[in-house]
Amino acid sequence: MSTRHESRNHVLLQTFEWYTEPPENTSHYASLTQLLPWFCDIGITSLWLPPGCKANNPRGNGYDIYDLWDLGEFEQKGSKSTKWGGRDDLNALIRKAKELGVGVIWDAVLNHKQGGDSTESGIWAVEVDPKDRRYEIRPPKQIEAWLRYDFPGREAEGMKYSGMKWRAHHFNGTDWDQRAQKNAIYKLIDDPSTHPPFEQPRKGWADDVDGEHGNNDYLLFSNIDHSHPEVRQDLFDWGCWMVDDVGVQGFRLDAVQHFSYSFTKQWIHHVRKACQQIGDSESFVVGEIWTGEVSRITKWLDAVQERQAPQVHAYDSPLLYNFSRISEDVRTKSKNADLRTILRGSLLEQRADAAVTIVTNHDTQPGQTCFTPMMAILKPLFYAFILLRNEGYPCVFWGDIFGTNGPHAEGPPCLVLDEQGRKRNVLLDLIYCRKLFAYGAQRDYWFSNSCIGWTRAGDEDDSGCAVLLNIGPKAAVQRMQIGKSGELWQDALRRGHRDVKIDARGWGAFESRSYAVAVYIRKDALEKSKFPVQ
Repeated sequence: MSTRHESRNHVLLQTFEWYTEPPENTSHYASLTQLLPWFCDIGITSLWLPPGCKANNPRGNGYDIYDLWDLGEFEQKGSKSTKWGGRDDLNALIRKAKELGVGVIWDAVLNHKQGGDSTESGIWAVEVDPKDRRYEIRPPKQIEAWLRYDFPGREAEGMKYSGMKWRAHHFNGTDWDQRAQKNAIYKLIDDPSTHPPFEQPRKGWADDVDGEHGNNDYLLFSNIDHSHPEVRQDLFDWGCWMVDDVGVQGFRLDAVQHFSYSFTKQWIHHVRKACQQIGDSESFVVGEIWTGEVSRITKWLDAVQERQAPQVHAYDSPLLYNFSRISEDVRTKSKNADLRTILRGSLLEQRADAAVTIVTNHDTQPGQTCFTPMMAILKPLFYAFILLRNEGYPCVFWGDIFGTNGPHAEGPPCLVLDEQGRKRNVLLDLIYCRKLFAYGAQRDYWFSNSCIGWTRAGDEDDSGCAVLLNIGPKAAVQRMQIGKSGELWQDALRRGHRDVKIDARGWGAFESRSYAVAVYIRKDALEKSKFPVQ
């Protein structure tokens, strides 16, 4: 195979699930370092690391973020290390990734903080309607809130990396009044005596955010005020430090619909400028917006994308919801089950160059806030759709390779029995197929509601493939044009099954089992490869 195929087809791996447990006597980072050569071999090109900044407690995943500047280096919040490992293990992982040419994408939580070191009193706030945060439902009052962040671990070392200590004026919302012992959504405001209602300027929610709940600035915990100059500078500095000093090549931005779009655009600009200064022409950025409405995603993309700058990406949550809808229709035997609607209303349909495509992630796995049901037997079909087509930037979920832990623990969903009766994870084969074969012009065959297919013509050597998805209860056989007359093609996921011979006009009759995917490759090319992937 051509070495040029080693890096042309990108695959992003989410390297954790919600209930990932650190291995005994080592760290998650150290385990990832050991797995890196194997990841690289099967076709993973970038790692999405968890939010590894210091959390509010040692077992926190990092979305309960306390200190951006502590990557497992300082004794704070009950430990030196984060759940994922210490700074030394992180450094070793990034060094190994660079050695192998694997990108490192950091999960950046810039929307909020949790776990203030002490309270501040006399903070003017007003309680708002949880369903519509534009409406104030109580008179303004002074509250006491945990909005004093001193970072004693870093302070003991001279406030290493950043001298900023966070105070109440760096936030615009919180969820707890210590004095009243009450949980609510509190919008932080200026003293009403100096800034009467309806007069500007006035502290409050950001205007340029998503419109859910009237104004979607507030999500949870202590909500950061991105209009404050000290906040902006500290976050700009942190992003550049992550690139310059830590060595990441990109960012996954958490909950982007909840903080200022104009700030986000400026933050991306600063980070990409830092990348250019160290010789990296672009920094990969992907935003997370959970919605079934693609217009809300494109609105964010339009707001943060600079002209003549590398593409900013977003997760294609509408596509994931389409997968779930089709899966549920199959499960309930609904007549509405239709693979031909798989792209309807998706980012992949409207902005393919900006779409990061996913089947599952830590938010949609069972037990989580955005749990999205999906039949395990159909997951290989959906992974084939994101991995083997020419549109989108596919992202593979850790739990779909290794299984998940926690109260709803599940094994890897893409397991099938091979010809010898052994379990085999076909997701690994699909990733490897993308690395070796998913190249060239694409031709779609939308045969019926239960069966669709496409071919990739290949562009050099032995690349090219023919793919068939079948959600019907019976095997499907469909004709597609691919290859040259007389060639033999074989399903990479069913080695030893019958060959397909290409006829004189360049067509073959390809078969898929019920509720399955078939991926046909030239037989001679398949015999040179390492299928099945171990």
